[in-house]
Amino acid sequence: MTTVTRGFLRGVAAGAAGTTALNATTQADMAVRARPASRVPDAVMSELADRTGTTVAGGDGERGDRLEGAGALGGTLTGLAVGGLAGALRATGVRLPAAIGGPLLGAAAMAAADLPAARLAITDPRHWTPADWASDAIPHLAYGVAAHATLAATFRADEHDRRPGAPEPARRPSLARAAALGAATGCRSTAGLTAVALRARRTDTGPARLLARPGVRALHVLMAAGESGWDKHPSVPDRDAAQGMIPRVLLAAAAAAATARRDRTEYGPPALVAAASAAGTAAAAIRLRGAAARRFGSDLPGALTEDAAAALLAWLGTRRR
Repeated sequence: MTTVTRGFLRGVAAGAAGTTALNATTQADMAVRARPASRVPDAVMSELADRTGTTVAGGDGERGDRLEGAGALGGTLTGLAVGGLAGALRATGVRLPAAIGGPLLGAAAMAAADLPAARLAITDPRHWTPADWASDAIPHLAYGVAAHATLAATFRADEHDRRPGAPEPARRPSLARAAALGAATGCRSTAGLTAVALRARRTDTGPARLLARPGVRALHVLMAAGESGWDKHPSVPDRDAAQGMIPRVLLAAAAAAATARRDRTEYGPPALVAAASAAGTAAAAIRLRGAAARRFGSDLPGALTEDAAAALLAWLGTRRR
């Protein structure tokens, strides 16, 4: 099993390969279309220097050269950081096929490069032309494909030569259970961990063994019952607010990780799937309950339906292999 630190370093190397591919694609586009170099990185560095009170030494020419170099260096560091994060995630077991992982890495690098410029009001992607989008998206896609291919190659030996007793890769059934568990937690934040506790055994490994203790199990049942009643009170904060959404996402990831450890599978991908499922379900449940309230004149039918859905999804999500 590759450590997270080693995975991060491998990811940095993959990010370097991706950055090389991005730069080569950009330069080829400039050579073919006679397109000028983008001044957005320079403008970002200039704006950051102004806002932080940093003085860029030299006259206009020297200052421009320094900002150009700083902008290019910032882009390189962004590429290395995105690759490093991808490598750390892969070390925890997050493995995606090339058709998904490459474009996703490219989109992450593109967001990391463009969001700061948009927040600083240097550019507005809403007003970009199709040519502008293509000149930005295609090089970042090249980054993603090259970085993912490099990352997969550096991890291949570790992923094929598994140690005896090492966790099995998370496959579709375990990811489907994680999605159900996350959806249950999106409906009721305590549903996932409560279901894990109710179905846990003292012979399980990982957190499930602790959850199997009678006192811990009873505490989770009481918390779930309390949330079910409290959820129907008008003073309950909206779950799409940070104080309602963040606990659901974290609890969903914890429940999925505990179930994966119980089943002796890698817990990284299930935790991510459950967190995403919890966020999506929580947002969707708000709209569904609002529609039910408008139809029936009361929020209670929607809330009771959500209780039943949370129980069913949590039961499905904690089934054993």
